[in-house]
Amino acid sequence: MAETIAAELRDAIERGEYGPGDQLPGENSLIEDYGAARLTVRSALGMLQAEGLTTTRRGVGVFVRSFDPIVRNGISRVSARKWNAGRSVWDDETSGRRPTVDHIEIVAEADAPADVAAILDSDAKVATRRRRYLLDGKPVIVATSYLPAKLVAESQVLEQETGPGGIYARLAELGHAPAHFREDIVGRMPTKAESEELAVPAGTPVFVLTRTAVTEQGDPVEVNVMVMDAGSYVLRYDFDA
Repeated sequence: MAETIAAELRDAIERGEYGPGDQLPGENSLIEDYGAARLTVRSALGMLQAEGLTTTRRGVGVFVRSFDPIVRNGISRVSARKWNAGRSVWDDETSGRRPTVDHIEIVAEADAPADVAAILDSDAKVATRRRRYLLDGKPVIVATSYLPAKLVAESQVLEQETGPGGIYARLAELGHAPAHFREDIVGRMPTKAESEELAVPAGTPVFVLTRTAVTEQGDPVEVNVMVMDAGSYVLRYDFDA
C-alpha cells in the first residue's frame, strides 16, 4: 500500500498537479483517502523524500522541492576573457542572483591530501581556501582550493577578498596564469558532515567536482575540490564538434 500511495503522489507531482513549493495532502487526509494506517502513509511520504522529490517542514507538512537550479557551464565559466576582465565565474549562472560566502577558512601552509598531492605532483606545502556558498539563503557548494604555498605566499590569494577576477586573475598577476583546465566529476551520497553543511534533504546525492588549473608550461597551480548539492545544479558543457 505504501508503494501505491507513493506512486500516485509521484505521478501527481510529475503531471504538475503539485508544483514546486506546493504542499502535499497531510497524513490525516491520506489516511482517510486510502484507508491506510498512519505508519503506511508515513512510509509512502518517506519514499518521496528519499527520492529527493519532497522536503518536510517540521510541524507544517510535506512540500514538493523547490529551487531554481544553477546552470553551471563548465567551459565558459573559467574563460580567461571572464577573469581577465575582472568578472566572477558566477556572473552568467545565477540569473542575476548573487551567491554569498557565509564561511571562509584560509590556511597559508598545510599538508595536501594524498589525492591532491598526486595531482600537484609534489610533497610541498599547499595554501588552502575553503568556502561555503549560499544562494537565496541555501547552501549549494563547499569549495576548497589547494595552491602551492610558495607560489601564493603573501599574495592577495590568501586574503578574504581576492579582488576582481578572483584567484585566476591573481595567479596571472603572479606570472602563473591558468591556460588549461580539467574537471573530474563523481556522483555519490554525502557524508553526514556534508549533509549537515549543505543542508541537503534525505536521498539527495552530491557531485564532487575536482578542477585542476594548469599553466601554459604544464604546471598545475590549483586543485579545487567542490562538493555540490546535486539537486541545486545543472552541469552544462557547451562546445563545438
